[in-house]
Amino acid sequence: MPLHPQAQVIADLIASVNSRPIADAAPVDVRASYKLATIPPTDEMDEIREVDAGGVPCRLYRPSKSNDLGLLVYFHGGGFVIGDLDTHAGVASSLAAKSGHAVLAVDYRLAPEHKFPAAIDDALASVEWAFKNAKSLGIDPNRIAVGGDSAGGTLAALVCHSMVVPIKFQMLIYPGVDASMSYPSILENRSGPLLTLDVLKWFQKHYLRDASDISDVKASPILVSDEILKQMPPAIVISAEFDPIRDEGEAYGRRLIENGVSVTTTRYIGEFHDFFKMIGALDDAELAHQQVAALLRKYLA
Repeated sequence: MPLHPQAQVIADLIASVNSRPIADAAPVDVRASYKLATIPPTDEMDEIREVDAGGVPCRLYRPSKSNDLGLLVYFHGGGFVIGDLDTHAGVASSLAAKSGHAVLAVDYRLAPEHKFPAAIDDALASVEWAFKNAKSLGIDPNRIAVGGDSAGGTLAALVCHSMVVPIKFQMLIYPGVDASMSYPSILENRSGPLLTLDVLKWFQKHYLRDASDISDVKASPILVSDEILKQMPPAIVISAEFDPIRDEGEAYGRRLIENGVSVTTTRYIGEFHDFFKMIGALDDAELAHQQVAALLRKYLA
C-alpha cells in the first residue's frame, strides 16, 4: 500500500525543507529544526501550568476543575535527543481534552548532554513524584497511566517494568523496544519517510554510552523477563506501516499478550513514524487520539 495521501503531502513538504543529512548535523541544530514542527495546545484547558516534579520539569494539563481526575504521565518522542514540552503540547492537550483526565508532560533530560540511562531516571522520578503529590495535582493517585510516542513509548514501558507506583494503563505509540535494530521493518523502511535507518543510528550514537548498552533491558525493553511482563497493566500498542521500528513495537505487543496482558494493537496503514503528533494535519492522528482517549476513560474510570 502507498502512503496515505495526507501523509504523502507532509512527507514531501518535510523532504523539501530538510536538505542536510541528519548524520552531519549537531543535536542542537536538529532540535531547532524539530521545533519548527511544533503544534501548540489544540484544545482549551481549564489549567496549563509548569510543575517541578522533584527536579524534573513538567507541564500539567487539566481539562476541568474537577479534583476527581485520573492522570496520564506523558513522555514525548525524539530518540532521546530531540523534542520537549513545546513540540508535543498539541498531543498532551488533545489527550487531556479527549479523555477528560489530566496529563503531566515530562521534560526528561536529553542526550548527548545526558546519556543513557538519564532519561529513564527522570521518567521514574516524575511518575513517583506525581503519585506522592497527587493532591497538589488534583488527581487520584490510584488512577495513573503512563504513555508516550517513540522514545517516550520506550520510557512508558520501562516505568511499568519498574513498578515504582501502581499503573492502570500504558499507552505505547510506536515504541522503540529493541536497540539491536534487527527487525525486517528496519530495512524495509530504512529510507523513511521521516525516520530513517541513518537517523536511528544517529539517535543511538548520541544516546547510548557504548555498544554494550544495546543488550541492557533498559535500552531494549523487549528483553524483559516473562515474570515481569505477566505483571504489566493493560496496554495499547500503536504502530505505523512505513515505520522502521514498526516490527519491534508489534513484537513487544505480542509478548505482552502471550503473558496474559490485555492489549489493543493497531497498525495504521499508510502512515509513518511521528504521525501521532500531527493533530490537525492527519485524519489518522485524530483517530489514534480518539482510540487512546477511549481506553484512558475506560481504565482511569
